[in-house]
Amino acid sequence: MTSAVVVGSGPNGLAAAIHLAQQGIEVTVLEGHDRPGGGTRTSEVTLPGVLHDDCAAFHPTGVVSPFLTTLDLEAHGLEWLWPELDLVHPLDDGRAGVLSREMERTLASLGTDAPAWSRAFGPMSANLDKILAEVFRPVIHVPKHPIALSRFGINALLPATWTAKRWKDDPARALYMGVAAHAFGRLDTPLSGSVGLMLTAAGHRAGWPVAKGGTQSISNAMISLLESHGGAVKTGVTVSSLDELRDLDGRTPDIVMLDTAPDAVLRIVGDRLPPRVRRALTRYKYGPAVHKVDFAIDGDVPWTNPDARRAGTLHLGGTAAEIAANEAATGRGEMPDRPFVLVGQQYLADPSRSVGTTNPLWAYAHVPHGYTGDATEAVIAQIERFAPGFRDQILATHTRSAVQMAAYNPNYVGGDIGTGANTARQIALRPRFALNPYKLGVKGVYLCSSATPPGAGVHGMCGYNAAQTALAAL
Repeated sequence: MTSAVVVGSGPNGLAAAIHLAQQGIEVTVLEGHDRPGGGTRTSEVTLPGVLHDDCAAFHPTGVVSPFLTTLDLEAHGLEWLWPELDLVHPLDDGRAGVLSREMERTLASLGTDAPAWSRAFGPMSANLDKILAEVFRPVIHVPKHPIALSRFGINALLPATWTAKRWKDDPARALYMGVAAHAFGRLDTPLSGSVGLMLTAAGHRAGWPVAKGGTQSISNAMISLLESHGGAVKTGVTVSSLDELRDLDGRTPDIVMLDTAPDAVLRIVGDRLPPRVRRALTRYKYGPAVHKVDFAIDGDVPWTNPDARRAGTLHLGGTAAEIAANEAATGRGEMPDRPFVLVGQQYLADPSRSVGTTNPLWAYAHVPHGYTGDATEAVIAQIERFAPGFRDQILATHTRSAVQMAAYNPNYVGGDIGTGANTARQIALRPRFALNPYKLGVKGVYLCSSATPPGAGVHGMCGYNAAQTALAAL
């Protein structure tokens, strides 16, 4: 029987394992942590019973993923939940841009920019399935939807700062730039607007939902499905060499999937890598990091803007110009005084995460790669900026610095949770220039992490695409 070993149990590793197991392959997933899930774990890190997502928290790409949507994960316990408002970007003057799966609610928040916003994202959200079928694959492929791809591609090539000029007022400009900042890094370079376009269109099409019970529920459902196909997950197993994957009879698996960062590939595969692949992976660049802070709070956050009180996700970064300047600073290795902060109020859609009136508040700040400082006060200050009195509601705090994020998950090199910088080159051609980016030049060994197309997000498409490559080779 054909066998496969997947190293790493993040959503891409599990997606690869499921697709291989669906084809009758014997699959074992190895995870170094004592719990599976990678970036999709949930923990009680502040107070007993209060649930916090360890990393990934909102899932606009998960709910529209071309692969995950075929799996019927709901039959394995996954339940998506939506807040009243998906995303709100408050401003210092009390106004806010609102992103909603109901386009009219967004347009009502944008004033004179409403028609231009509708022209930009109405057709894009309507054609999202066709767009994702193309952009969730490697750049080099024969498109099935060339018109939809070309229309999206023309806009995606532009810097985010250029795209923001379509709008005249701060709510629309800031709303878009806050979403674009999910790319981590400079927003004035080619392709820097692509992430913002896709996530905004996905928000209008299907919202930014959360998983009931925490993001760990996604991992649990995928593992349940994998086990139903005969696959297995083993935790507490760290792999440092391909030689360690031999079984008791000395046999090596037919397929090895590495859901790891490129630096781990260099260690695990070692000298078996062809020189050209080794050089390319050695040159692979990692991006800015996050400093994560989880709060247990008493009641709700006293946001000045009323829409913010109903939002599952908030972007705290001020105006579009402020966001662009601060993202450029983190890219240069400088810590801004007011970093871009992402806040999650998942409990609004999912009260099961709370205990009585004690609620979990999820947050992280964008910080320089490998940042060794403590950005906790900066996170609190940004929340206080738009919600005066927030400090008085904090009951408990748990932090993970950029360095601690890297220790928590080895794929987060330097605290980079996206497993690679989103430079123009690496958005288009990650992890290296190759006709098939999942191949490593070693027979039967493939890379399936977020370092491959289409990049970061809980969508499983990196793993699915890599598994397709492995199956084609068989």
